[in-house]
Amino acid sequence: MTVEISTAYGISEAYRRGQVSPVEIVSQVVDGAEISQPVINAFQMLDCDYAVEQAKQSEERWRVGEAKSDIDGLPIAIKDLNLTAGWPTLSGSRTVDPKQSWVVDSPCVARLREAGAVLFGKTTTPEFGWKGLTDSPLSGYTRNPWDLNRSCGGSSGGAAASVAAGICPVNHASDGGGSIRIPASYCGLFGFKPTFGRIASYPRKGAFATLASEGPITRTVRDAVMLLQVFSGPDDRDAFALPVSDLDYMMSLNDGVKDLKIALCNSLGDVTPQNDIAQRTRAAAVIFELLGARVTEVDSIFESLRPIFERYWLAMLWHRVSDVPDSKRELLDRDLLRVSKAGMTVSLSEFSVAMTARAELISRMNRFYRYYDLLLTPTMPTDPPLVGTPYHTKDFDRWEHAVPYTVPFNLTGQPAASIACGLSDLGLPVGLQIVGRLYDDRRVLSAASAFEGVSPPLELPKLKR
Repeated sequence: MTVEISTAYGISEAYRRGQVSPVEIVSQVVDGAEISQPVINAFQMLDCDYAVEQAKQSEERWRVGEAKSDIDGLPIAIKDLNLTAGWPTLSGSRTVDPKQSWVVDSPCVARLREAGAVLFGKTTTPEFGWKGLTDSPLSGYTRNPWDLNRSCGGSSGGAAASVAAGICPVNHASDGGGSIRIPASYCGLFGFKPTFGRIASYPRKGAFATLASEGPITRTVRDAVMLLQVFSGPDDRDAFALPVSDLDYMMSLNDGVKDLKIALCNSLGDVTPQNDIAQRTRAAAVIFELLGARVTEVDSIFESLRPIFERYWLAMLWHRVSDVPDSKRELLDRDLLRVSKAGMTVSLSEFSVAMTARAELISRMNRFYRYYDLLLTPTMPTDPPLVGTPYHTKDFDRWEHAVPYTVPFNLTGQPAASIACGLSDLGLPVGLQIVGRLYDDRRVLSAASAFEGVSPPLELPKLKR
C-alpha cells in the first residue's frame, strides 16, 4: 500500500485513526531511500532492518493506545555529525575510524528515541560540516532534487535533499553558519534554526561550537514545531543550554502578524541578491502587509561580517584539522585542508578582536529590535550552484559560491527560519529568511505559519537531470 507521507502531522493523524501503520510508512520510506540513493546520494548509511523492527514496536504501541508521543513511529534520519548509539558517526570524513565503540546518543537523538521516532539512517554532510555545500571524499556529491546538476547546499544537504525528494517528511539538521537554512532554501523547504541553546547539543566542539544550533528541516511549519517540541527536552551535558521552556509552540502558530513591525532588507552587509530573488522577497513582504503587518524596507543594517565570522571559522577549522593525525591528513578534503591552514595565521589578538566585534553585533541587533518585531531577508542571493563549484578561490581571496544571508544570526544567536517564497527565473526554489529577536522563537514560527497559510509549500519536484 502506498500512502501519503509528505507531512509528519498527516502521518501522526493517520496512525491515531488506524488508517495506516508505522510498518507501512517506514517500509515505504526505507524503500524510497534505497531506490533514490544512487541518484540523490542523501544518506551516509541506512539501517533498514533496524528501522522496520522499531516500526513494529511502534505499531504495537499505537494499537494498544500507548504511543509515546505524536511522533511515535515517525521515520527520521540523523545528520552524520551527531552521535547515534549503535551507528558510526563519521562526520563526512575518511579520517574517522568506524570500528570503535559507538554507545552515546547526542541530545536530539536521545529525545527522538524517547518519543518513539524511527531512526532509519544518517544523512550526508561535508567533512566536519565545514561548508555550505554537501560533498566530501567519503560520500561524494549530494544532489539537488530540483536539478541534479546543482548542489543541495549544506552542510545539512542530505537532510534537505531527502525531504525534497519525497523520501521522508522531516529530518534532523544543524546550523553553524546557515547549514539548516541554506539547504532548506535551495531545496524549497522550511528550515528552522532556533535561538542558540534552545536545543541542547553534545559534544560542542570544533569550528561551530558557540555558533551552532540543532533544528528541523521539514516541508511545513507545523511539522517543524512537532520536532522542535521534542528536540527541546532537557540535557545537562550542554553547558550552553537554555532553561527548558514550557511554551506550547503549536498553540502559538495561530498568532498571526497583525500590527507587527517588520523590516525588509535585501542587501545585508556586502551581500546583494540577483534581481529575481529580490523580486520574490519583495513579493513575500507584500503578503505580510496583506496579513496586517507594517513592512518597511531598510538599507543594509551592518557592514560586512566576513572578517568577524572568518576569524572564528578559520581558527576553529584549523583546530579541528589539527586533531587529525598527520598520517591521516592526506585523506581529508583537499579544499578543507587548504582553507584550514589559513587558520594557522589567526593570532590570539585577532581572535579577541573578533569576539569583541561579535558582542557589538549582538548589541546592535538587540537595539534594532527596539523598532521592529521581525526582519525579512533573502536566505540566499543566487540560485543553487552547480555540483563541483569550489567553496573558495585557490588563493582564498573571495568566496566562490554565493555568500549566504544566514551567517550574522549564528553570530548573534537569534532564531531564524527559511521558508520557500516561490521560484527563480530558472524555476529553482527561492528562500525567504525570517529573523526574530533573541529568544523570540515563537514569533518567527507564528509569522512563518501565517505566511504559509497564504503561500503554501512548494510541490515536490520531479527529478530532472
